[in-house]
Amino acid sequence: MDTVSLVGLRARGRHGCLPAERELGQEFVVDVTLHLDTAPAAAGDDLAKTVDYGELALRLAAIVEGEPVNLIETLAQRLADACLAAELVEEAEVRVHKPSAPIPLPFDDVVVTIRRRRE
Repeated sequence: MDTVSLVGLRARGRHGCLPAERELGQEFVVDVTLHLDTAPAAAGDDLAKTVDYGELALRLAAIVEGEPVNLIETLAQRLADACLAAELVEEAEVRVHKPSAPIPLPFDDVVVTIRRRRE
């Protein structure tokens, strides 16, 4: 399988278990790697035979900006479901970064990574 990746998509969401996270929100960063066969798209130079990553970015940002969840694991699953909604995508790897997580020590990032396959 070939891959198409979207890296560093930023969107503001209100995800987390703490009331302040829900009230104030924070920036989340999303990376996705989609596994699909890009040969038909390349052979015909046809966007309809691959994934429109601009449209995908809009859908993923809407999920991050949408209904809050407690866990970024849940957010990652929702994002993976959106990736797999594209019928050409066989597998999706999703990384959700929460660089402003409420941790009382210095840290660089919190990241949850999931990989899901079409069933």
